[in-house]
Amino acid sequence: MKNKHLINPMDFTIEELDEIFELAHQIISNPQEYSHVCEGKILATLFYEPSTRTRFSFEAAMMRLGGKILGFSEPNSSSAAKGETLADTIKMVSIYSDIIAMRHPKEGAAKVASMYSSVPVINAGDGGHQHPTQTLTDLLTIKSLKGRLDNHVIGICGDLRYGRTVQSLITAMSRYENIKFLLISPKELGVPQYIREEVLNKNNIEFREVEKIEDVIEELDILYMTRIQKERFFNEDEYMRLKDSYILDTEKMKLAKEDMIIMHPLPRVNEIDVEVDKDERAAYFKQAEFGMYVRMALMAKLLGVA
Repeated sequence: MKNKHLINPMDFTIEELDEIFELAHQIISNPQEYSHVCEGKILATLFYEPSTRTRFSFEAAMMRLGGKILGFSEPNSSSAAKGETLADTIKMVSIYSDIIAMRHPKEGAAKVASMYSSVPVINAGDGGHQHPTQTLTDLLTIKSLKGRLDNHVIGICGDLRYGRTVQSLITAMSRYENIKFLLISPKELGVPQYIREEVLNKNNIEFREVEKIEDVIEELDILYMTRIQKERFFNEDEYMRLKDSYILDTEKMKLAKEDMIIMHPLPRVNEIDVEVDKDERAAYFKQAEFGMYVRMALMAKLLGVA
């Protein structure tokens, strides 16, 4: 895995993913053992789009491995504001760093970056396209809390059209046995046709599209909530009409299985009532913690230090 790029969730085999998850569990069990493995290593975080959790998660992960960080959190503080091309930025940054995590608003930008970088590039989100480290986070969360990655009924709710986390998760979970998806969204925000055809139908994955959480919540092993993403809309009126389409509250939770888990990539707006935070099935803050550990494991593997 050393020196590989991670652009798409499918870039790694199931066996390689298992290696990452096993290392993540080892780090969780004994963080002190891994606290110096990245001494002398530098992570560059290039965030051309706002982010709190993903950027902090990467930076905390590298610091907890004993490494250092450099980078920017928005493009106006970089030479991109002067018109520097992405290719030139990547060539320069890869001279100064050992590994790069990049978020960019344009789909395919991470792939372009990997073509010009002399060090591993990790896609930290490119437009509405892919968000593979969130997918690793989601898989580690499911594996840790449910004990396995196969034989699940997964409900995904909210913005399935623009949500890169949703599309990455569906793609990644399509490789596991006996997975069924219940896709919960307004018709306007249903999964893109390419996901329906190239992932679900092509892999004979059972799925159903519905418009109400309460119609399917009792069937679910996992409920993956997402926010309606204002930044992906071109029409303010359409966003205002759809933004409160789905709100998970304590009444709806009464219909769910006792061992169902609730996941969310965060940030949330109001799609999960804060009262639900008290429910033992609420796993989204634990999920964020798993994100840091899986990024520690990923970077350690790509740098060949663990």
